[in-house]
Amino acid sequence: MQNRLPEIIDPLHLADKRGELHGQIPIKSLIRLTEDLVNDEGFVSVDLYFGREGRLAKIDGKLKATLNLQCQNCLESVKYEIDHNVNLGIATTFEQVERLPDEVEPLLLEEETMPLATLVEDELLLNLPDYPRHEHDCMANEIVKKYTATFEEEAATKKTNPFSVLANLNLGES
Repeated sequence: MQNRLPEIIDPLHLADKRGELHGQIPIKSLIRLTEDLVNDEGFVSVDLYFGREGRLAKIDGKLKATLNLQCQNCLESVKYEIDHNVNLGIATTFEQVERLPDEVEPLLLEEETMPLATLVEDELLLNLPDYPRHEHDCMANEIVKKYTATFEEEAATKKTNPFSVLANLNLGES
């Protein structure tokens, strides 16, 4: 079991020798992913197992990370936990992709080798929510804060009319 992950992998070679990869990748090294994040702190835990089922080369495993996304309601940071099971079928042609079982996602190799970070980043990007939001109703809290501040500001600037006392007098008619 190795804790240091290689930068470049040969997925078919790893599948042939039943390779395993275990370790962490800094989130800041995943450039496309960091574009969608509030900050790039933390690591992605990688546990990948390469092998074959008959003629099908596969990658199974798990990716775990805590990402800081921007809430689309209040625009503040929201922590998003990813605990993703990887189940990829390795293909080198579109015909092979079409023959993959339905329960397997395709990994189409354009070359023999590929950066491991690209594989991990692709899987994480596919698991990001379309509209990240806090679990609590953060938008309601923002609206309450906004209108409370506006009401308090108006109340502080409102001048009292010296004749307002007269409006409350009941002038009896004779």
